[in-house]
Amino acid sequence: MKELNLDWNPSSAFLFEAEGDNGKKMQMDATVAGGGEGKAFSPKQMLMFSLAGCTGIDVLGILRKMRQEVTGYRLVIKGWEEAELPKAFTKMVVEHVVTGPNVTQEAVDRAVKLSHEKYCGVSASLENPVEVEMFGTIVKTEALAETK
Repeated sequence: MKELNLDWNPSSAFLFEAEGDNGKKMQMDATVAGGGEGKAFSPKQMLMFSLAGCTGIDVLGILRKMRQEVTGYRLVIKGWEEAELPKAFTKMVVEHVVTGPNVTQEAVDRAVKLSHEKYCGVSASLENPVEVEMFGTIVKTEALAETK
């Protein structure tokens, strides 16, 4: 089991900050259209980046093991959403754009396939149903005394 915390910044509308178990921090905010300030990536953008980052790490590692000399690598992520709330993603496409003097299409195709079908946990989580359970907890605080 992994456990992470995401804390809301009360001086903002929807800005949250997370600190991973490695001490690294990141922020997440609602879009301006969604009532936020757009100061950070939105949760849905983070989901798209998570998919691309997961498969990108896999593919780059696999290509290195195949002795492919990669000099540049960009992932282009596209996501299609439902029109109605909750506007869930219906499809995501990740294009792996690899640059290098001896990189072959066969090697890239093999690396992408291995990542998608065997190694990328984010891809596997999106492809298969994940049980999601949510509940609320209240922590009581003392009411602020009125000052006159």
